[in-house]
Amino acid sequence: MSSTDNNNTVDVQGFIDNQPLSAFQWRILLLCFLVTAIDGLDTAAIGFIAPALREHWQIGASELGPVLGAALVGLMLGAFMAGPLADRFGRKRVLVLSVACFGTFSLAAAFAQDLHSLAWLRLLTGLGLGGAMPNAITLTSEYCPQRRRSLLVTGMFCGFTLGSALGGVVAAQLLPLYGWRSVLALGGVLPLALLPVLLLALPESVRFLARRHSADPRALAILRRIARLPAGTGGLQVDETGAGHSPVRQILAQPLRRGTLALWLAFFMSLLIIYGMTNWLPLLVRDSGLSLSQAALISALFQVGGTLGAVCLGAAMDRFDAHRVLVLALLGGAGCLLAIGQCHDDYVLLGLSVAGMGFCISGSQVGANALAAAYYPTSARATGVGWAHGVGRIGAVCGTFGGAALLGVGLSFEVLFAVLMLPAVLAAAAIYFKGLQPAIGLRATSPITL
Repeated sequence: MSSTDNNNTVDVQGFIDNQPLSAFQWRILLLCFLVTAIDGLDTAAIGFIAPALREHWQIGASELGPVLGAALVGLMLGAFMAGPLADRFGRKRVLVLSVACFGTFSLAAAFAQDLHSLAWLRLLTGLGLGGAMPNAITLTSEYCPQRRRSLLVTGMFCGFTLGSALGGVVAAQLLPLYGWRSVLALGGVLPLALLPVLLLALPESVRFLARRHSADPRALAILRRIARLPAGTGGLQVDETGAGHSPVRQILAQPLRRGTLALWLAFFMSLLIIYGMTNWLPLLVRDSGLSLSQAALISALFQVGGTLGAVCLGAAMDRFDAHRVLVLALLGGAGCLLAIGQCHDDYVLLGLSVAGMGFCISGSQVGANALAAAYYPTSARATGVGWAHGVGRIGAVCGTFGGAALLGVGLSFEVLFAVLMLPAVLAAAAIYFKGLQPAIGLRATSPITL
């Protein structure tokens, strides 16, 4: 039974934890999965159409820099902005607005007449993309039982990688027939078509509603769609740690500060490696002497490994200590990075090492999303997850441009990947120190009663 007290209150998380996963919760997971899949497709779209843009406007690779970087800047700003807004106005509302934002501006970008306008439209598209992801993670986590939270959140997030991969397949079909504008148009039409479904079928976070008003009839009705409530239930209880303060102040004050900074460092370092590999691995592998098709396959193994790692590590995080699982994975990823540098002339070993690196580094980054969502209280959860993503996007920018700088220095293949071990080790250290901080977000410190 879920916990009750003399005032007929029910602890929301305790109630969810003690029920089997309902069809209603699976629907929420599916809708968030679709959002992240379209988010992934839209995020990756600009990379797939970059060669077509060069040909269309007859420009060099350097002139594409502002267009390629604009969305990353937008993703960072969107993540920083959307978290506090969601903690104030609701996860669903900000998620729906974010989807509407990136759908509208992606569609508008399909009609851009020059690189300058395309860069600005991609920046605005990135604002929506950056806002959608952390809110999908937050909303999913708040409907998951604690015993399966990590697996369900990481499984939902796999929509992003699958959407990115689907974007490549779709671009390959559309580009020869309809040109680069069709890819951006599809990236706008899909989220706009999903909007009515989200408005009608996606509920607001029950924890958010209950925190605002313990007897909110919408929150009570939502819980009844999961399972029968105890007779006489009139109020709901959620964690109220830090209630009354701004969410930004909460995540940067004690007792959350140390864990917040550790998560920021882990996100920064992990996304630095991931985006550096995504952008530069194909070129590095090609320059090592492999064919274009072999380079493409090696790069695909990184994404495949990341998807498998997300699911496997998520399941392990639910069964064992989550921090220990991620620390071991990140250290394993550092070992795989060293192996890539040492065996780049052996096609099979190189492929295994790249897949292992994706499994460990990319998979652990997805797991860190679940870790962040579980760490923060309801009143600051969206901000905590969103700001971790925002800091991570700074790492993504550093990985993209830092990779170019390292290549410009002329480092050897072996030295380059040895250098990349350092961010992986720092991310592991950050998660280790985060593990010394208890999960504040899972506590219910002050009951909300009628």
